[in-house]
Amino acid sequence: MATANGDPAPELDIQKLHALSSEQQDLYLLTFTADLAKFVKELDADGASAHQIYVKKELFKIINLPSPAPTRVIRNNLARCFAGIFAKGDRKLLFESINELVAILNGGSKADKESRAKHAAAHCLGVVYEAAGDSAIHQSTLAVSSLLRVLKGATHAGLRASIYGALGRVYVSIGASGDEAIVRDVWKQARSAVGDKSLLVQSKACYCLEQLAAHTPFFDNSNDFDKLQYAAWRALESPSHLVREAAASCFGRVLVKHYSETAATVALPKPKTKKAKRQSRIDGDDEDERPGSPAPTKPVTTLAFTLADMLRQLSDHYCRPHTSNRARAGVALCYINVLRHLGEAVVESNYSSIAKHLFTYLLGYPSITHSRYRLLMARKFVRVILEDVVGREILGESAQLSAARFLINDILKDYPQALKERPEPSKHSLTGALSALASLISSLGSAVSVIADTCRDALLQVLMHPSYTVQVHVSHCLRAFVVACPQQLLTSVTICINSVNRELNLLGGPRQSPRRCVGYANGLAAVLSTSSSQPLYGSVDVYSRVLSQATTLLKSSSSSDLRISSTQIQVAWILLGGLMSLGPNFIKIHLSQLLLLWKNALPKPLNKDNMTNRNLLELSFLAHVRECALGSILTFLEYNSRLLTIDVTKRLAAMLQNTSAFLHSLPSKKATDDIAQRLSPALQLQDFDIMVRRRVLQCYTRLVEDGPGGEALFQSNLLPLAISCFADPENYANSLSASIASSAGNFESIWDVGDNYSFGVTGLVNGFDLKPLAGESERSDRAHWITRRGLEAQIDRLLVTPAFGAREHDSIMLYSGNTELSDPPATQVVNAAIYLFATALPVQAPKVQESILEQLTSFLSDSNLQRDPARKAAMSVNIATALFMALKVATRETSLPPGDIRSEPVQKAMRELLRVFLLSSDQFVRSIAAQALGRLCKSAGNAFTVREVDDLIDQIIANRDPVARSGFATALGHIYAQLGGMAGGFHLKKILGVLNSLSSDPHPVVHFWALESICRVANSADLNFAPFVTSTLGMLAQLLIADTHNEEVGSAIYSNLEVELPTPAVIARCVDSIINVLGPDLQDAAKTRDLIMVLLEEFSGDVEELELIETLKCQEHLSLYAPGHMNFKEYVCRLQANLDSSFPTLRAMAVDGLHNLMRRNADEVIRTAQPGLEEKLWLLLDSTPDDDAVKNIMRNWLHQTALTDTAPWVQRCNTILTKVMVKSRAEAEAPKKAALDLQDEEIAGFATAAGTVEDEKPAGSSSQELLRWQTRTFAMDLLSELVVMVARDASASDESAACLALQGKVADVVRIAFSASTAGVIALRLRGMKIIDQILKLFGKTPDPDFPEASLLEQYQAQIGSALTPAFAADSSPELAAAAINVCASFIATGIVTDVDRMGRILKLLVSALENFSADTENASIGDLKGLSSNALVMVKMAVFSAWAELQIASAEQNYLVEVVKPHIAKLTPLWLASLREYARLRFEPDISTTGSAAMSGNLDSIYAALNRETLLHFYQSSWLNLVDAIASLIDEDSEFVFDALDGRIDESPNGEPKPTDINYRDEPVAFFFVLFGLAFEALAGRSDSQTSKEQMLEILHAVKKILRPSVAGLAIYQEVVFSEAMDMFDRLVLTEALNVQAVVVEIAKNLCLAHPSARIGHAPEEEKLSEDIDQLFELTRIIVLVIGGLVPNLAEDKSRVRHELNDEAVGLLTLSLSALVDASAVFPSVIKTDLYACIIHIFATILATPSCQTTVVPQALPILRRFLSSLVQTPQSETPAQLRSALARFLAILSVAQRREFDDALACEKNTLLACTVLLSTAGSLFEPADPVLARTVSAITDCLASRLPSKVAASCVRSLLLLPRRDQVADALATRLLPQLLTFSTQPTDIEGLAESREIVVAALTTWAVTINPSKRPTAVALVVPALVGRAACDGRETYRETAGRLLELAAADAAAFKAVVTGLIPGVKSLLEEVIREGNVKKSAGLEEGNGEPTIALKMNF
Repeated sequence: MATANGDPAPELDIQKLHALSSEQQDLYLLTFTADLAKFVKELDADGASAHQIYVKKELFKIINLPSPAPTRVIRNNLARCFAGIFAKGDRKLLFESINELVAILNGGSKADKESRAKHAAAHCLGVVYEAAGDSAIHQSTLAVSSLLRVLKGATHAGLRASIYGALGRVYVSIGASGDEAIVRDVWKQARSAVGDKSLLVQSKACYCLEQLAAHTPFFDNSNDFDKLQYAAWRALESPSHLVREAAASCFGRVLVKHYSETAATVALPKPKTKKAKRQSRIDGDDEDERPGSPAPTKPVTTLAFTLADMLRQLSDHYCRPHTSNRARAGVALCYINVLRHLGEAVVESNYSSIAKHLFTYLLGYPSITHSRYRLLMARKFVRVILEDVVGREILGESAQLSAARFLINDILKDYPQALKERPEPSKHSLTGALSALASLISSLGSAVSVIADTCRDALLQVLMHPSYTVQVHVSHCLRAFVVACPQQLLTSVTICINSVNRELNLLGGPRQSPRRCVGYANGLAAVLSTSSSQPLYGSVDVYSRVLSQATTLLKSSSSSDLRISSTQIQVAWILLGGLMSLGPNFIKIHLSQLLLLWKNALPKPLNKDNMTNRNLLELSFLAHVRECALGSILTFLEYNSRLLTIDVTKRLAAMLQNTSAFLHSLPSKKATDDIAQRLSPALQLQDFDIMVRRRVLQCYTRLVEDGPGGEALFQSNLLPLAISCFADPENYANSLSASIASSAGNFESIWDVGDNYSFGVTGLVNGFDLKPLAGESERSDRAHWITRRGLEAQIDRLLVTPAFGAREHDSIMLYSGNTELSDPPATQVVNAAIYLFATALPVQAPKVQESILEQLTSFLSDSNLQRDPARKAAMSVNIATALFMALKVATRETSLPPGDIRSEPVQKAMRELLRVFLLSSDQFVRSIAAQALGRLCKSAGNAFTVREVDDLIDQIIANRDPVARSGFATALGHIYAQLGGMAGGFHLKKILGVLNSLSSDPHPVVHFWALESICRVANSADLNFAPFVTSTLGMLAQLLIADTHNEEVGSAIYSNLEVELPTPAVIARCVDSIINVLGPDLQDAAKTRDLIMVLLEEFSGDVEELELIETLKCQEHLSLYAPGHMNFKEYVCRLQANLDSSFPTLRAMAVDGLHNLMRRNADEVIRTAQPGLEEKLWLLLDSTPDDDAVKNIMRNWLHQTALTDTAPWVQRCNTILTKVMVKSRAEAEAPKKAALDLQDEEIAGFATAAGTVEDEKPAGSSSQELLRWQTRTFAMDLLSELVVMVARDASASDESAACLALQGKVADVVRIAFSASTAGVIALRLRGMKIIDQILKLFGKTPDPDFPEASLLEQYQAQIGSALTPAFAADSSPELAAAAINVCASFIATGIVTDVDRMGRILKLLVSALENFSADTENASIGDLKGLSSNALVMVKMAVFSAWAELQIASAEQNYLVEVVKPHIAKLTPLWLASLREYARLRFEPDISTTGSAAMSGNLDSIYAALNRETLLHFYQSSWLNLVDAIASLIDEDSEFVFDALDGRIDESPNGEPKPTDINYRDEPVAFFFVLFGLAFEALAGRSDSQTSKEQMLEILHAVKKILRPSVAGLAIYQEVVFSEAMDMFDRLVLTEALNVQAVVVEIAKNLCLAHPSARIGHAPEEEKLSEDIDQLFELTRIIVLVIGGLVPNLAEDKSRVRHELNDEAVGLLTLSLSALVDASAVFPSVIKTDLYACIIHIFATILATPSCQTTVVPQALPILRRFLSSLVQTPQSETPAQLRSALARFLAILSVAQRREFDDALACEKNTLLACTVLLSTAGSLFEPADPVLARTVSAITDCLASRLPSKVAASCVRSLLLLPRRDQVADALATRLLPQLLTFSTQPTDIEGLAESREIVVAALTTWAVTINPSKRPTAVALVVPALVGRAACDGRETYRETAGRLLELAAADAAAFKAVVTGLIPGVKSLLEEVIREGNVKKSAGLEEGNGEPTIALKMNF
């Protein structure tokens, strides 16, 4: 049989199968079933029906095979085939197939082979029912009974699991149609299976229960619900995440099924039939009972739960004291499932109930709050549920705003209690609410501005809460709020400062509240830390005030009471810590002061006796002071490492050393029950000790990382201090309960101790992942591949997290760059100690390293650890992590100093430690040790590695323990991976052989880690692995087929291990490694490729997350290496389907895959995919607005298609901006009101007038919502990029189709931009402004196609005008106002409206802005936008000045603008100049801020100039060029006013009328010259720092050209230093820049030559001055010659330098340069003119000789040559005749070469040379000697050319020019004398050469004219020569010439009748008669012509112009 496309259907050949070896049989069966599944997949509905019989026969043939019996992979393929034929085709064989499967289930014994057949039949039966069960309902009872019968006798774990899966599938399709009794049997079996030993069976049983509860109505009663609930709670206790997720899904689904807004339960009636005997009897009591109550006598009721009931079901179990942490994690999963399934509308409308429930029960229940560990775990769960699932996943933007309002108004504002009926929220509720609010604010971004004031007030109110935890959370929330709404920065800071002052003043009185002080200080520090990222909103005044307050506090604290003093000191250091984030520019001013303060706080400790005399309170105080000071040092090191000089580093190290000594001197007893002896009631000295120790270690580590020569600072006790913190068996504090629970008999794992300390284990290890070291290089494999991602995985990972982080653990995280939650202080001590150990160990001396490692070994073998296995486990983790990190540093994986650990004893000691850890029962420790051992081998070298590899292999052979084997196998993989391909080649075969052997081991732990190591080896070996590819791939296929290498294995123990370590996933990973090894060779390796394809098809049919991830990686690499062998459509559709995956990693990979495909051809991908891909991508971006991958997809697509699909792109952006997400009506009404608040009436009116809907909240309905503002902002960015690309295309080509398309959509673009400009979010408004500006610049001067007399944009001026209004509203921002000012300028400058009176408010805005900002006031405002910071004022001011400058520049072309600008020019010019001066000061002056004391004189702005320098520079850089251009344009106009302004004399002439001065030339430059020139020069010279773009460069050069006029520059440019720098820059520009830039440089050089002092003062200066002038003039001409040399190929000595082809632009530049050179030559001092003339002549000669210049350049150059020669004649030098003679000789040589015709343009060269010779002689002939031989040669050469057909005509023209020279001197006569014989001969001699007639005509005409114009005394002779020649020509050329000849003769006769008569008389008779005939015939013809012409009046136009 064959398919529709002709492919033959696969058929199983049993004989062939059995003839193969057992391994080959498995592979054959795999390939066959894969082919069969592919065959079925490709069938359509008709094909499936037609092939059913055949396919069914083949399937049963395989199921019934005795050998090889079907394994899991084969079962899956068979099931896919069954599903395919019955889902697509008809179902006539359905009953038969089910019966046959049931028969297999019911037949046979329990033999293994038959059980495999039953296994396959059970699996297939379930899949058949899932695909087509609704057609076989009646057989379901038989099928289910058979499955249950097999289940009861089955011991095989995989079979039992498959049966439960099949039972679940059966009821998915038949639902309520099933037999109740049978269904209840299944229900009972599944409930009991929840306690099965096999985890897989448990998860499948939960799945089965879920399907039964969801699809059948039999269990919708309270009795069955109670039983299900019991089973679910039991399953949630499971150690497996798979079971917990299945149980949570099951229970959550049941709860959601019975959700009701009004939960009215109904008692079920008593059963009347026997059939219903299973139902419990009803007692007749109708009282509603709480669902899930364990009361045994309650009535059976229907199920109906309100949301509150559902949540209480979960929280009741969560809060039970005996509920385990695993069960709590499972309950958290239930919450997630319930909320996700309830849907958006229900969750949005019930957000308040959900939040209050979580805060009250999960965070507030006593059983939770009494345990710190449980409380932090609950907080994490609440964060995941409320913030990630509800806040980010479910809620839309308006719902997020409503949620934020609820949290603020209903929770935060209830503190402190104001109304009796609204109780004060607990601190735990406040903590949860603040965390949720911070998350919502970060999601909403600037959209939160609508509730900004309310939010700020609420947060500042809660900041006074006495709980430190609440204060820290408020501070964090406040920071997030200020980041989202930077306008609130100054207000928040001011309130906090005032509050801190108030509370500090109250400290001495009865109402003192130290905690409140600290709270406000933390809030202030957190807000201050945002200042550096938002410089527009900060204030130097505020920073200075905070600093002085902090220093004052520190100084005055000594005079206060000890407790008050501690608060003052703490507040002061917190404030200083907050200021550290301002960075080096701020801190360096105060560094010396800070060092002094630190030194005072961290002095050398007192002697031991003195310390022992102090009580615990005093010691606590001393420790507290040190901890606070060290906190500020740590933030200093984080933000200001640039200031770490060697001196500063040493001083800080000494302070740390002092603190270490202080810690050593503390007494051993550090706790007391006496509250009076405690500094804080909750903190003992022990706690202060830990906190100080943490800071010391952290500061040391940062100092080593960032300090110069940090490794030299290590004191001797540093490493012992570090290891005592993480490895000392005695040095740890643990709770008694944990010690009892973890005693030798009970201890299981260090990861689930659950006391938030776990015996001092590090927090750096999280499962298989480790936190990175500082400076560690980014690597893709940093996170272990087996670590799952996603919210569910986060919850599961908490179960192996020994200590949970919290914000209150480390308050400096509030103002540091780290956003992670801090570990508890005790854990942080361990972490910091490990980091310090890793950083310090490699740089120590070998002896020190050895002793430290010996100490670690002795710690680990301490005898006390026998009784304390938990501490030993914690130490093992810590030491393994420390060694691993140290080895990372040593192997240069970080930026830290690598040091040296290659000493043999050190290596040996490390190896011994690591080998112990490889045998650990903890898989995480084994993984760390294996990685460390790999790096040790890399560091140690080859000999060590060889020994280690051999020893590991021997150990594997000898040690049969699975744990040991897995550890050794992992180590081998890491060793090879670290060695790499070449170095590891020696070990490859050996290692691979062992790993292959281990991968066949039946124990899951062994074969999983062996396969993982094979993958590592293959990845690292790369091409060296190629010989092993075939064998490895075959082995992988065998393992995949085998039933020992998957979770459906028979043994429950092995199955459980497989569930946690999925072998199919690691096999898929190995296949991916093989794909990468083969690379492009895959295209040729057909067999290998086919097997890989088969394996990938198997993997992709699975549902396990890791397996799917690895499969997708394989497919991505295949699409890269062998795209032609992949099914492109199938791959695209698979990626598209994965966009909806529930696994976030798969979604991210699908996006990356699509991105890679769309980079090649975006349109093809969109066409190939299923409909809806584009919309799905936008929705994905909307759900995660920061996803750069989706943005890159869109950008790539835009860049590929913008110019071809311009209109569709505009429509696409418009669709996204107006796309409405429809939600159910349950959504709250609040967002609607919010939307209306965002706009003012005027804008709303314009929106209505323009026919647009207000885009922020369309239709004002709460059931509809736009996409998030971030998504719409990105769409606007795309539209902006589109306009940029179209503008670029339009500038490149006149007929731009894209520009026309965009022009057609301009109405849409303006509407989009208007809607965005009037939105409620500043970012959108900014984009709207930007697009309006772009459209104005692109189409501002485009006429309307329908009304050409009007501008295209004129009709949109109302929208543009109204779009500007919100930019100056009170809720605007400085950036927006600046952008709007630019738009105003663009609008006026483009000329859309040319009538000043009609410019309306746009012009008014600019004028009022100029009025406001022209006065130097700190309170300037624009519109309603007031209260701008100093930086913001500069930004807006520069925008205003730049806008006016733009108008001034445009006024040169647009006359109507003169009227606009002129009234303000007097005010503007000094403002522009002042701004430029300020810019120059910022740009060039060194940092004004010094490292001196802050008590400097001068205002704050000047003291902290360096702090604002970078911010302000940005504003000036974007505007300065406009200002320079504006001033240059005024100079260009010779504006009287500008020169006074430039000279700084503006005040002398108040009316703007200048003093009458000569402004043409001056010696001194104007006052502002150096500012203008310096800015321009620096911008041109500093191109490397991207100061200047290509476009700007031209503008700057044009401005420089104007600035360098004598009237502005005076003689300043000719000062030696200035001149040489300028010349160097011009040299560089000429050598490196484009032609248009070179052209401006040439003009500048020419102007500088012409304006040179030596050109103006005559030519007799002093000798010394002359040499300087000559040098400068030569420099200027050299630049011009440099340009010419770059264009003329043969001119430059360096032939390689020629870069430019001679196109029109190049020719124009060459002509300009030649002309400039000639102009410059005129002003040279006479003594050196000769040299310059020689140079210029050489250039012209070279151009003349260059073939490529003939057609384009020479015709342009000859007129310039004539001009040059004319100047030569006027001022000849003594050498000039000789130069001209040699030039003429060179021209003749060029002519001679050209006449050889050796190159293509030889003819053109010959003609041009003739012309050049003629130009030379006709212009400068007078300087030659009449008898000069070269003249004879020239005449001879020209006349020779007369007789040559091609150049003859040009030669004739040249002859005419030379014969008819206007001057009659000796040279002219000599030329005529030499020419006449040749010309007379040429005129009269017959010739065979064609084409000379026209030349003869020219020559004859020339001779006639010569004879007529010659001196009358010589005329008879001339006539006597010419007349015979004319007659001779007539005789020679025939009658055609008679008419012309007659005219010439008559002309001669008219000129001198007597002479003519005399000549005619003397003619011989024959000649005379011919002459008469010529005259007669010529005149007759002339008469005939006249008569003919008079026959009819005609109008003739002169056409030969």
